[in-house]
Amino acid sequence: MSIPLLTLLCAVPLVGAVAVGFLPSRLARPVGLAVSLVTLAVAAVVAIDYSPGGGYQHTESYSWIPSFGVTYSLGVDGLGLLMVLLTVVLVPIVLVAGWRDAEGADQGSPRAFFAWALALEGLSLLVFTATDVFLFYVVFEATLIPAYFLVGGFGRRGRGAAASKFLLFQLGGGLVLLGAVIGLYVVSAQQGTPSYLLSDLVALDLDSTAGRWLFVGFFIAFAIKAPLFPVHTWLADTTEKATPATSVLLVCVLDKIGTFGMLRFCLGIFPEASDWATPVVMVLALVSIVYGALLAIGQDDVMRLIGLTSLSHFGFIVLGIFATSTQGVSGSVLYMVNHGVATAALFLLAGFLVHRSGTASIREMGGLEKVTPVLAGLFLVAGLATAGLPGLSQFVSEILVLISAFDYAPWAGAVAVSGIVLAAIYVLWLYQRVMTGPTPAHLVATMETTRASRKGGRHDLGARELGAVAPLMVALVLFGFYPQPLLDLANPYAEQLQQQIGITDQDPYVPAAAPEEGE
Repeated sequence: MSIPLLTLLCAVPLVGAVAVGFLPSRLARPVGLAVSLVTLAVAAVVAIDYSPGGGYQHTESYSWIPSFGVTYSLGVDGLGLLMVLLTVVLVPIVLVAGWRDAEGADQGSPRAFFAWALALEGLSLLVFTATDVFLFYVVFEATLIPAYFLVGGFGRRGRGAAASKFLLFQLGGGLVLLGAVIGLYVVSAQQGTPSYLLSDLVALDLDSTAGRWLFVGFFIAFAIKAPLFPVHTWLADTTEKATPATSVLLVCVLDKIGTFGMLRFCLGIFPEASDWATPVVMVLALVSIVYGALLAIGQDDVMRLIGLTSLSHFGFIVLGIFATSTQGVSGSVLYMVNHGVATAALFLLAGFLVHRSGTASIREMGGLEKVTPVLAGLFLVAGLATAGLPGLSQFVSEILVLISAFDYAPWAGAVAVSGIVLAAIYVLWLYQRVMTGPTPAHLVATMETTRASRKGGRHDLGARELGAVAPLMVALVLFGFYPQPLLDLANPYAEQLQQQIGITDQDPYVPAAAPEEGE
């Protein structure tokens, strides 16, 4: 009997979260980190045994609620495996980087922080591997529990209000999704045996009206999760008030469920409705790209600024998804991974900076590259990766998405390119204001006090902090020059999705050559 690897993968962090919750605080952190590393090892086994282009693999299916056609069904394809690997890599990095985030009189306990982080990891892995829509919905909603406590229990003053706003938005989207899930059950029951299995739902004969209404329900929930304009307003408040480690888990893991769902369900189950909605979705994606970048430029809080950059980046991801081309889908899947890596690095480095300077206000900083040269250098690299600098990982993703956008419509590509220009502005201006120029005297005094309060403390990054961000920096450079391992998983998935929804890539438009004189 083969080992149910995907169940094991999801169970390890969930069981670990319960165990950590009952451990003494001095043991919670090392045990929590060990659990996340075991989860990473199990995911590595899944990845090694995965054959690119082979569709769903490591599948498991057990009857759960037979009267409603609900099964406990898991499986991974190229998209799911990439999201699984992104999750299991980021969680131990986040735990190391946030080792002391829960310390302080107004914070929750380290035990609670590590337990909720592991719970969020396990539930996210279940979301990315679920092949039953009802199971997906249940876990989709369950992820809100650890996310709410991570935002509300740890971070800056005002985090309670930010957590409540986050929860209200997400619950609203979840209720809309529930209506669409029930609608799918009704349609499948009318056409035979009711089922929530993806393999059965993609074969449904949906009329245009039903398919479009169901698509809208799924899309609204995923647009809130992603987030996409105009249902994005929870994002900036959450990243401003939460700890940097929590922001990484939310933006780089949890929010990927939104774009993952658009690919898996919106395009996979409702291809006709997706094509019908594409013009509106493309406009929303372009507005997100430009509006998110403009908002980021005008921010004074560094954590809020980084959060708003993700509004722009998720616009790029959605743009590639609905451009309905192999390059667009591959670019979006690649973008999901590379955005997770680059934004995680930026959040964590900004968190180290805020901890040292005692403020998140950009106008109160300045000249920090003289005091923290290593932190400044890594912050610049992460920022340039976020802006899509050639040679860093996000550039490859943006090129593929932009090609698909220009193939869809030249005007769409032109607007998307403006987002890259704006990204260069907010990254370079942020670096200039924070890192260059004279160092304010009050900032030097604050940093000296912070350094003295830490045993063996220093102005620049310590060994633990360097160890946390080093894998991310390596990935930024490695996948910038050699993205093939990611493309080997993304390309077959994109091709299979195109075949499934019955769309073939259009040849690029090439203007006819002008006739030569005398012809």
